[in-house]
Amino acid sequence: MKGTTLSWRDLVSEAVSGLASRPTRTLLTVAGTVLGIAALVATLGLAQTASNRIVGTFSELEATSVVVTNEGGNGGAGDTRAAFPEDHEDRLSRLNGVNAVGALGEINIEGATVSTVALDDPAGQDAHHLSVIAASPGLLAAVQGTMGAGRWFDAGHETRADNVVVLGPGAANRLGVFRVDQQPVVFIGKAPFVVIGVLDDVARQASMLDAVIMPEGTARRSFDYTSADTVQIDVLVGAGELIAEQAPISLNPNAPETFSSRTAPSPESMRNRVQSDTNALFLVLGAVSLVVGTIGIANVTLVSVLERVGEIGLRRAVGARPRHVATQFLLESTTMGLAGGVIGATIGILIVVGVSAFQQWTPVLSPLIPVGAPLLGVVTGLVAGVYPALRAASLEPVDALRAGT
Repeated sequence: MKGTTLSWRDLVSEAVSGLASRPTRTLLTVAGTVLGIAALVATLGLAQTASNRIVGTFSELEATSVVVTNEGGNGGAGDTRAAFPEDHEDRLSRLNGVNAVGALGEINIEGATVSTVALDDPAGQDAHHLSVIAASPGLLAAVQGTMGAGRWFDAGHETRADNVVVLGPGAANRLGVFRVDQQPVVFIGKAPFVVIGVLDDVARQASMLDAVIMPEGTARRSFDYTSADTVQIDVLVGAGELIAEQAPISLNPNAPETFSSRTAPSPESMRNRVQSDTNALFLVLGAVSLVVGTIGIANVTLVSVLERVGEIGLRRAVGARPRHVATQFLLESTTMGLAGGVIGATIGILIVVGVSAFQQWTPVLSPLIPVGAPLLGVVTGLVAGVYPALRAASLEPVDALRAGT
């Protein structure tokens, strides 16, 4: 006897009826796929948004930073480092693309302590071992620093070698100096220095935050300071590599190899590395969630097959072909996957937008994700329903009818 035929419209109608007959189970099964797709979309979107934010910050700060050190060669007279010329700020400021220049170097204070009292404290409670740094007037702008109180020293303090210092916030906290309106004094050893300012923060050269900072001229007169060991340059975006090449030549045209300079890698290469690392991590998390949803659909579809053995036997007995039975269960699982994909993609996008709004970020999401997520849900449902559908199609009508009675 020739088997009956079923149109796609009838198959879809049967699949929808099968899902609607068990709404609670269907909703719970779809929820698993929703969670998987939502997790995947949210993590991919947040990874792209976060990497864009990281790269944006990188581009604003690191891509405009060039650091020159005197570690390139022998400075002569037994010194392993060449001295920076005293007019280094003027020389480097002439380069096209330079915004600000400043130098800094550690001062050897020969074990002296820093305190706010001139008298020796036998208990040593008021004496602190702090780093003391010499800096040029342009350093504050070069490190993109801000003042919490008072002011930074200028070229006049440098030229006159005034006994003035600026404290980093860490040093100020340890010394108990928070205001400068009364011109507080700190002692390095027994030498007094007037505090004219307290730093708030710096974007570069974090060592300044816990140090006592004085003009280079003052350091030369009071501590036999010779030269800085680092020059920080703030440049325009895109000028970093060129300035890094030109800076050693500008500082010493006859022997530029005595200085070495470094700049950050290009923003594009950094963007690729950040996105690759974050996407790999979040893809694993999203994939695990999606596997859980796939297993959920497969399990429920298989249970549905086992519960409807009698129905399957009756359909086969009245002429339904195995492919009709298999197609019906594949449509049921695929429909659940599609529903989970659409709802999950929507929830995932809302999570990305919500987190971005809370963090005041610009949400970034690939246009392929809103389209690909429902398709991924369809594939998930289809794959999950293959085994249950084959199981249902392989049932013999007589055996199915006996098992279903």
